[in-house]
Amino acid sequence: MGTVLFAALERVLTSPQSLLLALGGSVLGIIFGALPGISSTMSLAVLLPLTFALDATNAMVVLMGVFNGSVYGGSISAILLNIPGTPGAIVTQMDGHPMAMTGRAGEAIGYATFASMFGGFFGLVVFMTVAPLLADIGLKFQSPEFTGLAILGLASLSAAIPEAMLKGILAGLFGLLLSTVGLDPMTNVLRFDFGSKGLAAGVAIIPMAIGIFGLAEVLRNLEGGVQRWDVVRNIRRVIPPWHEMRRTLPTAVRGSLVGVIVGIIPAAGSAIGVVFSYLQEKRLSRTPERFGTGVPEGVVAPEACNNACMGGDLIPTMSLGIPGDSITAVLMGALLIQGLRPGPQLFSQHPDFVASVYVALAVAIVFTTTAGLLGARVLVRVLAVPKPVLMAGITILCVVGSYAVNNAVFDVGVMVVFGVLGYVMQKAGFPVLPMAFGLILGPMFEDNLRRTLVVSGGSLLIYVQRPISVVLLLLSAAVGIYPLYLEYRHRRRGRALSVVETALLEGDDALLKAAAPDPHIRAPDR
Repeated sequence: MGTVLFAALERVLTSPQSLLLALGGSVLGIIFGALPGISSTMSLAVLLPLTFALDATNAMVVLMGVFNGSVYGGSISAILLNIPGTPGAIVTQMDGHPMAMTGRAGEAIGYATFASMFGGFFGLVVFMTVAPLLADIGLKFQSPEFTGLAILGLASLSAAIPEAMLKGILAGLFGLLLSTVGLDPMTNVLRFDFGSKGLAAGVAIIPMAIGIFGLAEVLRNLEGGVQRWDVVRNIRRVIPPWHEMRRTLPTAVRGSLVGVIVGIIPAAGSAIGVVFSYLQEKRLSRTPERFGTGVPEGVVAPEACNNACMGGDLIPTMSLGIPGDSITAVLMGALLIQGLRPGPQLFSQHPDFVASVYVALAVAIVFTTTAGLLGARVLVRVLAVPKPVLMAGITILCVVGSYAVNNAVFDVGVMVVFGVLGYVMQKAGFPVLPMAFGLILGPMFEDNLRRTLVVSGGSLLIYVQRPISVVLLLLSAAVGIYPLYLEYRHRRRGRALSVVETALLEGDDALLKAAAPDPHIRAPDR
């Protein structure tokens, strides 16, 4: 692997085109991530079509830049606007904005940039170490094991969305139903296409993702009455003194560990990890009462966790073919467009591409750090863009991006339908991520389930006769039952609480206020 990695490093670093693409992707990611209402998933979805004309290596260079840049960019608006640009930055504002209000906005951005770089490289090292090991284990998988793996991925959603578990399950089942549209994987017979040539190949993942993560968010943002944001413009020194940054190194390490662990768990999401990371630092601090007033540790802990989650998210995505979160679900669609199927075979059949992913992420971290430090003052002007202008531009990108998939107007229609559907689902309290997971994991589940039943003569006993399959099914059962146990335990205390609410109740009212913009988090009765 060392030779392949060195070759990939040389291929990217000696190519002016690759370096320019990496820089462009990182800058666009930072801008999109910094703008309130545009999540990392939405950024990746609407910019994904820019990579269709590129080879696989350069496509990953751009996507890793957008991925890393958007995750980091959320901290900019959290610090300067007191509005998290992305869900992962929901806690960064707690100490970042107070620092900005006392004339230390530049230092707050500096701490966030340092923590993001540290967490990003920490997650990358873990990704490079753990993913190949999981892929080696995955090479022993056959149809029964892949069926269990798909079930585990779908079951993980119930643990990730305990406050809307039933609605999450229904959304996941709807996604599975959508995955059956098109050619039957065993007989090549068309089904559920309703005579439409556009549905012959099934529901296209990319237009669907652009719709539910892009257009739906545009529709939701247009509900608000805010036309322009109040930006803190007083940015002085961006790089804090080294002796002060050195004191936050243990915080960065602990936050990165939490981020990687949370990232590896499918569908867990960084929004939960940053809360736990922040509360952990507050408990360990000798002066916990200072948290929320503008302490650097309150910025470093969530930002290190947030960016380390990237490496953790990529581990199940690349090695097992299970999306780590909504961002990597879109990333899987990008790989499928390039003719690459994430999973164990990817590491054995395309080691050069896997090495390119490692290099692309490393280059993205370097460019994001550089752009963040040098462009802090420029971002202040970008954040002053009126919301209607911004949302109009995003809508145009959604339309153009959907059309670019197959140069078909039909895909634009698919995007619009899923955009409206995603908006309605969010208004009704239905999470859209399970639907995306169901559409992505559905073919793996159906194909391997039917192959297994053919081999076993229709007997389900084959699943309990293979050790790995049994372990995966037991894990799926445990993951599915655990939220029910939590809900039962909390109901005995008088009220059912979500995982995030429980964590926040152990903190303070300021954290509850920070989490309030999330529609799935309700402030508990006092």
